[in-house]
Amino acid sequence: MASDTRAASSPSPSTPPGKSSASPDSETAIQAHFLRILRLTLGALAIGMLVWLLGDVLMVIFASVLCAVVLHGLARILVRHLGLPHGWALSIVVVTILGIAALLAWNSGPAIANEAVRLQEALRQQETALRGSLQNSPMGQVILKYLPASLGGQQTGGDNSLASLGSRIAGSMTGILGSAFGAIGTIVVVLIAGLYFAMSPASYANGLLRLVPQDNRPKVRGLLLRAGRTLWAWVAGQALDMLVVGTLSGIGLWFIGVPLALALGVLAGLCNFVPYIGAIMGAVPALLLALSLGTRETIMVAALYGVIQFLEGNVLAPFIQRHAVQMPPALTVLSQTLFGAILGFPGLILASPLTAVLLAILDGLTRPLSETDRL
Repeated sequence: MASDTRAASSPSPSTPPGKSSASPDSETAIQAHFLRILRLTLGALAIGMLVWLLGDVLMVIFASVLCAVVLHGLARILVRHLGLPHGWALSIVVVTILGIAALLAWNSGPAIANEAVRLQEALRQQETALRGSLQNSPMGQVILKYLPASLGGQQTGGDNSLASLGSRIAGSMTGILGSAFGAIGTIVVVLIAGLYFAMSPASYANGLLRLVPQDNRPKVRGLLLRAGRTLWAWVAGQALDMLVVGTLSGIGLWFIGVPLALALGVLAGLCNFVPYIGAIMGAVPALLLALSLGTRETIMVAALYGVIQFLEGNVLAPFIQRHAVQMPPALTVLSQTLFGAILGFPGLILASPLTAVLLAILDGLTRPLSETDRL
């Protein structure tokens, strides 16, 4: 009996003194968990370095994919309703888009040049009148005293002559146009690459899948299909939003009597591709042209764009999101800030579709919350 007690109290021969009693299976699980965390960390660092070093190239690739989604989606509509081959349908889509752009440039190009000259002269006259009214009041003299010379004030270090603000604004607009012409090469690359992607999207997707290990190909294939459907849904919803905003803007500007109402309406619709910030970008040219007509027209144009954006944000956008991609407004603004800071102006423009794709991929990689886990 005593021997049995000593045998029970003595340490097990499989657990030497000073060693942990953890089983080999638990140690293997801990090592696997550590390796998984290490792989995720290294992968995140590699992706961060890739985005930091090749951000511009990645934005060109994503813009090309977005262009391909638009062309392929429109061609697929023609194939489904008219029974055309994919090549013919894509050709019709490309020719139609190029024809609309050429017709708009042919009709509005000379008028845009004439209105640019009128706008420059109107800005000079507005600045002269504003300086005269400021110089005739004590408060205005204080403002002119502390206003920089670059804005027409009396601070030293610049030209204090009359009518310089309009010239500076026109010079800034010329600089913006120069930058735009410098980006034409990138735009051409995006359009050509997008056209090639739209011709045969399956071949490029299959080539990407060949780089994935065999066991992970079904999951990656599902993520690619999910990302493509999400991107097309976002494009379709945003296109409807842009069409409504551009139509209402053009009709409203024509009713007010602002020149280039058609071109300004198209510009407002295109700028609405970028949520929130695009509304301001589309309103600035119309407000500048209205300024050349008078204060009354300027106020009416500002009120027109305010009403349109109110309807778009509170009526149209919620209706579209119920049938397309739902993105919280706070997430949209934060994504524009984040991608704009990391990738510059291209990141700001493409922030919304890029966020929609990332959310779709994240939704495919994670499990949905149960009712007990929801807040």
